[in-house]
Amino acid sequence: MTIHVRFFASLREQTGINSKEVDADGLKNVRDLWALLTNEPLNDTTLIAINKTYSGPESRVKDGDEVAFFPPITGG
Repeated sequence: MTIHVRFFASLREQTGINSKEVDADGLKNVRDLWALLTNEPLNDTTLIAINKTYSGPESRVKDGDEVAFFPPITGG
């Protein structure tokens, strides 16, 4: 199972990953995917999108999905 993962803004800097194809066999959800890619806990304020639709950390992932991680949005 292949998942395309993208990190944006400060999360890209934190992980050192812009985008990556991941062999995600055995992963159940977004939280598992995050744990595979980082050594940090998944912050409750991190925004997650699967195939450009906002999702949660327990959302299931499937072959061909694009999962994007965004830091919390702030206004100014």
